[in-house]
Amino acid sequence: MKIIPIQALKDNYSYILIDDKTKEAAVIDPVEPIKILNVISQTGAKLSSVLTTHHHWDHAGGNIELVVKKPGLAVYGADARIPEINYVCKDREEFKLGSLDITPLHTPCHTKGHVCYYVIDSATNEKAVFTGDTLFVGGIGKFFEGDARDMYRILFHILNNLPDDTWIYCGHEYTRDNLKFALTIEPQNEALQAKWAWCQGKQITVPSNIGQERLYNPFMRVNEQSIQRVVGKTDPVEALHSLREMKNNFEPV
Repeated sequence: MKIIPIQALKDNYSYILIDDKTKEAAVIDPVEPIKILNVISQTGAKLSSVLTTHHHWDHAGGNIELVVKKPGLAVYGADARIPEINYVCKDREEFKLGSLDITPLHTPCHTKGHVCYYVIDSATNEKAVFTGDTLFVGGIGKFFEGDARDMYRILFHILNNLPDDTWIYCGHEYTRDNLKFALTIEPQNEALQAKWAWCQGKQITVPSNIGQERLYNPFMRVNEQSIQRVVGKTDPVEALHSLREMKNNFEPV
């Protein structure tokens, strides 16, 4: 499979996902349709579907224009608030993009209808997950329609169960701000220090992977004593709640 990140708006990511075998393509959160279609036209791929992670306008707001320009697209999602949705994803009910296997993972917290899309290319054994505003490089999304218990379940019982080498393609370029915050929590974390050094000067910092995030993303480390000591909580769900509140009030310099 081929994945092309498309920078959109101020700091959003849309993605083009192409099955190398059939040249069938899907777009993930195509908020700027013209930009997406221009890139697809250069690939020779045929656009067949839209994978929407959640209803917020900066992710789903391009659906209407895209469907007007490309009638007949399958628009996947799990929230009635998503414009043009015509395929409602059930949790873990697989579907195909050409030869690629796609599994929608219901991840309600940022919004109640949030979905992450897990993709496997059986020909190459490549794996990727499109996480929208649930999991970022070095961080997580805000709990607009859920709470820390919801996010804990998502992080540790859904995403953490994916293979370590699963590439993570998230919805925003928040990496430097996320890592700045993480360094205030675990300043001695060598994996975190290395990631911070690596991202300097880079405009695009996706993808990371599940194994990497476990090493430096503080929200995926709330079971570690080093995190619990800083937030003053030994219950990991309470630690996650406190950590999210600290991040909400963090102002990167």
